Amino acid sequence: MARIKGGLNAKKKHNRVLKLAKGYRGARSKQYRVAKQSVMRALETSYTGRKQRKRQFRQLWIARINAAARINGLSYSKFMYGLKLAEIDINRKMLSEMAISDPDGFATLVDVAKSKLA
Repeated sequence: MARIKGGLNAKKKHNRVLKLAKGYRGARSKQYRVAKQSVMRALETSYTGRKQRKRQFRQLWIARINAAARINGLSYSKFMYGLKLAEIDINRKMLSEMAISDPDGFATLVDVAKSKLA
């Protein structure tokens, strides 16, 4: 039986990695061994970055809500607790959008939260 060489499959694998490394500087985009390491690391950090993005946006929303709530005379934690007591279920993303684009509506929410806290 004739021997089958793995050259074609290896070439395909190498080209797949080198295509992902396109745009990297120097040997990182030319040599397979170096490119493989760079691509592996890049894929790892892009995965963790997708997880961190969610955390960072939540932090941003909370900072915006806190600033807007303090302008209306209430801290973030008391505001959120007041909304919970009032059974108003709005997520932080929408609350931060309200704080920016609709300050009057946000002020009414703060008033509702204040009344439930008192």
